[in-house]
Amino acid sequence: MTKIVDLHNYRLRVMEKRGFGPWQKRFSESYDSRTRPSDLSDKTLYYLSQPGENSSTAYYELIMGILDLGQAAGFHYLDNRDQMRVVDIHLFLADQLRFEMMRRLNWLMSFPGSKYSLLEMVTEFDAIKINCRQNPPDLARSNPNYSEYTHLTDGDKEVFIRRLLQEALDQFKERI
Repeated sequence: MTKIVDLHNYRLRVMEKRGFGPWQKRFSESYDSRTRPSDLSDKTLYYLSQPGENSSTAYYELIMGILDLGQAAGFHYLDNRDQMRVVDIHLFLADQLRFEMMRRLNWLMSFPGSKYSLLEMVTEFDAIKINCRQNPPDLARSNPNYSEYTHLTDGDKEVFIRRLLQEALDQFKERI
């Protein structure tokens, strides 16, 4: 009897292993193709929300693995186009995970990136980025700056929320 191979599921499992394998070692947690920002532990979310080389390396592990570009240590050996792609996706993912951190602090009501898995955000980056840019995060009405926020353009709303990062990191650290 011939064994039928589901190529889509096989490719998905390969991407999961390449992309999430380093994270499973790094964070001692399990991830798969359905893992969304809301599925990350507070500890992992805090680590990935911090700016700097450590979190960048973790993002590169995930992105380069999913896109089959090698290991994060080889980032500087990629051609310029691939490097820019990895950086663009990294910055987008970092925003989405920071928005998730702010949502857990009850600073945001919602953000469009919450409905996508991390794997989708990497593999379907161009379309998802456009959707997220057209629909900025929704600042909680309880925020003291909410009235200022409501008068901003969509692009400025996202910038406004990004400016809250350091304060959010400080408050989230107390949670862990």
